[in-house]
Amino acid sequence: MSKLERQSVLNYIYRFFDIIVLFFIVFDFGYDHTDNFTSPHVFGLITLSILLILFNAVKLSVYKRKKNQRVALVNVVIISILLIASIIVAITHSHNDYHYILQKIKPILELGLILYFLLRLLVFVRYIYEVYYNPTIVFVGSFFILAILGAFLLMLPSATVNGISFTNALFTATSSVCVTGLAVLDTSRDFTIVGQSIILVLIQLGGLGILTFTSFFAFFFRGSSSFKEGLNTRDFIAQDGLKDVFRAALNVVIFTVSLEIIGAIIIYSSIIQNTVIKDKIFFSVFHSISAFCNAGFSIIPSGLFEESIRFNYGFQWIIMILIIFGGLGHNIIFNFYKKIKVLVLELFKAKIIHKRVSIITLNTKIVIYTTVILLLLGWAGFFISEYNNTMLEHPTLIGKLTNAAFNSVSPRTAGFNVIDYSKMTIPSLLFVIFLMWIGASPASTGGGIKTSTFALAMLNIFTVARGKTRIEIFGKRISSESTSRAFAILCISLVVISIAVMALLMFEPKDTPLLSVIFECFSAYSTVGLSLNFTPTLTEASKYVIILIMFIGRIGMLNLMIGLLRQINHQFYEYPKENILIN
Repeated sequence: MSKLERQSVLNYIYRFFDIIVLFFIVFDFGYDHTDNFTSPHVFGLITLSILLILFNAVKLSVYKRKKNQRVALVNVVIISILLIASIIVAITHSHNDYHYILQKIKPILELGLILYFLLRLLVFVRYIYEVYYNPTIVFVGSFFILAILGAFLLMLPSATVNGISFTNALFTATSSVCVTGLAVLDTSRDFTIVGQSIILVLIQLGGLGILTFTSFFAFFFRGSSSFKEGLNTRDFIAQDGLKDVFRAALNVVIFTVSLEIIGAIIIYSSIIQNTVIKDKIFFSVFHSISAFCNAGFSIIPSGLFEESIRFNYGFQWIIMILIIFGGLGHNIIFNFYKKIKVLVLELFKAKIIHKRVSIITLNTKIVIYTTVILLLLGWAGFFISEYNNTMLEHPTLIGKLTNAAFNSVSPRTAGFNVIDYSKMTIPSLLFVIFLMWIGASPASTGGGIKTSTFALAMLNIFTVARGKTRIEIFGKRISSESTSRAFAILCISLVVISIAVMALLMFEPKDTPLLSVIFECFSAYSTVGLSLNFTPTLTEASKYVIILIMFIGRIGMLNLMIGLLRQINHQFYEYPKENILIN
């Protein structure tokens, strides 16, 4: 048998093992088992782990390409370490009965299979990046596949308390992947810890994108990185060039995970005295990830409107900080980090660095200024309009200010609620819709038309009013392409939302309040997740409309159209120019 034939056989065996591992994972977590089945179950896990180690060891000797060897080596190391750990646990508990020991080592072996399958999944996704040429379609397809896969996982018997239909599973999975937060079922009551964990993983993958995680994985296997994969990753994480694009993805993942861990620790310290929350560690991790990814999902029955939470102002400020960091985007944070780094170098080296080069980019300035203005306007606006309404239950000035601040931050695609939005005044609700429509910043975990898009549209209005032909700000000139793209995004958003509103009005009962429908559509498109208690009452057809709107809002309709319609076309001619009467 030739070398290529041996490698081909190994690949087929690899796929067979992948199916077996997937079967074990679904069987373990998707179904409830009796105690009598524990013994053969654990022995099956041990046997499969040993076979995976032996097979990957064979692959190490057969394959000569570094990327294949590295993947195989990582598989061997991970499974071996966890297998040894299970043996150590069994030895240390040897004084206990046989059944108790098996129960202890079972989670360790399951963890090994999960890590193995994730690595194999990332390898498969990277293979798709390499063979498919259109980055936009790959980007859209990754979200679509995650939503479908998540829907099937949520339909597993152990994921829900009383079962779930495919429509509701797809709605929940899409809302999680698109980090929206709209829910047709109660996340705390209708989903088990397994279902909540699936939702949490979907939120994390959807917030950063599976492309980013795959690039993080690729950083350790750089021998296999391709030009096409670099283009895919660059487009998703908004990297200007291809240089160090994988290192940039690595930094994004490290920054995100580090901030989420810090957030979880601080959240845990703020709820340590709370008697309503049972599993405080899982609660802290879940809400830290949900807040940073601007998802808005909560695992307590009333969300953050729960009495023990809505008066915990320290907890609310932690959530607000995580939302703001996630909504700004890694590009803005890294730009400020670079500025601070230069200032520190100047301080310790006593010399001026980058004297004539501005480190803070124009994009960062526009995003920061727009974000601060919107936050302050929202803070003041809600404090005034809701002072004698929803804020009456907060007796202290600190409580009222915190409540107003939270209501200013959350609509910018996060979707957490510390008040009942159905009791808000009409002016406040209209302002919430406005904030939801604008959303977060580019290359962030949030949605909406984005702060920079709104800022360019406003700047262009003043530019036209002054009789100028181009936008000039902070000593820089903004390209006409950016302005055109901003207005295209703005118009597409209003068109898509208008179509969604008309569709819901057709599918919902005639007495459905128009404001509730408009609020729901803006919330879905901007991936916010706030609702006037309207989502659980949606008809079957309306649920699919909202699913589609959430998906379009997350991937961006303009991005999809560019990916499908753009053609490389060099024109060496121009048509005669003619002005159109406007206004």
